[in-house]
Amino acid sequence: MSFLFWYFPLINLVAFSTTGLDKWLAIQQKWRISERNLLLTSAIGGTISSGFAMLLFKHKTAKRSFLWKYFLIAILQIILVYFYVIKSK
Repeated sequence: MSFLFWYFPLINLVAFSTTGLDKWLAIQQKWRISERNLLLTSAIGGTISSGFAMLLFKHKTAKRSFLWKYFLIAILQIILVYFYVIKSK
């Protein structure tokens, strides 16, 4: 339990920071963080903060292909958590 207690806040901090940094890099017209890495931070547990960062920074919200992948990851995570909770009862 202590691993997850530290893992989820840390990965969400990384996901939020990565999205914010990518937005800043986009504004500065510098080399960007790949969409693959942004989605990876979501897939490994940073979905909530990635979504919040996208809304807060208005980043990647108009790119439909990115949003489809992001929401697919979120739906799969919801399904996994649902079955995990059912199996644990």
